[in-house]
Amino acid sequence: MKRLFDIILATILIILLLPIYIILSIIIYFKIGTPIIFKQIRAGLNGKLFTIYKFRTMSDERDKNGELLPDEKRLNRVGLAIRKSSLDELPQLFNVLKGDMSFVGPRPLLAEYLPLYSEEQNRRHTVLPGITGWAQVNGRNAISWEDKFRYDVWYVDNQSFLLDLKILWLTLLKVIRRSDISPNNSVTVEKFKGNI
Repeated sequence: MKRLFDIILATILIILLLPIYIILSIIIYFKIGTPIIFKQIRAGLNGKLFTIYKFRTMSDERDKNGELLPDEKRLNRVGLAIRKSSLDELPQLFNVLKGDMSFVGPRPLLAEYLPLYSEEQNRRHTVLPGITGWAQVNGRNAISWEDKFRYDVWYVDNQSFLLDLKILWLTLLKVIRRSDISPNNSVTVEKFKGNI
């Protein structure tokens, strides 16, 4: 039932949002650069690696030595607006169609984190990752890694269709309010360094 729901909803949204995809692509092309779509390897169900798609929000500006500038200098006003409105997540609808992701589940994280999880934290990979999840509606990027994993595992143990609908509704409210997009002191989330 969940997979059927994902396919139907993703298909409908891609069709309805096609004008927004086109407009955003044009804006990103002229204001941030190419490629328009940001791709990154993430860990999915059972730790299987897949490529996640997002709209690009940061430029490739570099210093005189050819090194990328800090994130806050590469995230211009356009990129920040796209990120704050969560529009950068829209290409993940194609990840849902492909079956790499669901609408609801633990957020897929960097592949480099796989060896760093405790056995309990690794249970987050026993379900499909999601565009949104229980951790996202309970603090998103404003909470600690430990809290995120605790929420993820709670979702694994308590998942249901009704809970998914609740999470989708709460996510919509978060997006409208633009809350918990980034940590207070950074434009990007600090990397997970393991359980110290």
